[in-house]
Amino acid sequence: MKAFPNPMTLDRSGRTVENQVGMDLRDYFASKIIVALIPNNQSPEMIPYVCEAAYKWADTMMEARK
Repeated sequence: MKAFPNPMTLDRSGRTVENQVGMDLRDYFASKIIVALIPNNQSPEMIPYVCEAAYKWADTMMEARK
């Protein structure tokens, strides 16, 4: 599922085609969550753990959508 889908575009001949260009919704959720998880004084060693936590939250949000 995409966060910013563009459901219809035109091909080179001008015909309408279905399309799903956009950011994955899971990535969009994670990008919003990570802002809240990273404190101003974050040490570089913690970055992988914070990223993993953001995706865990995003996965939970995706599951809640079902």
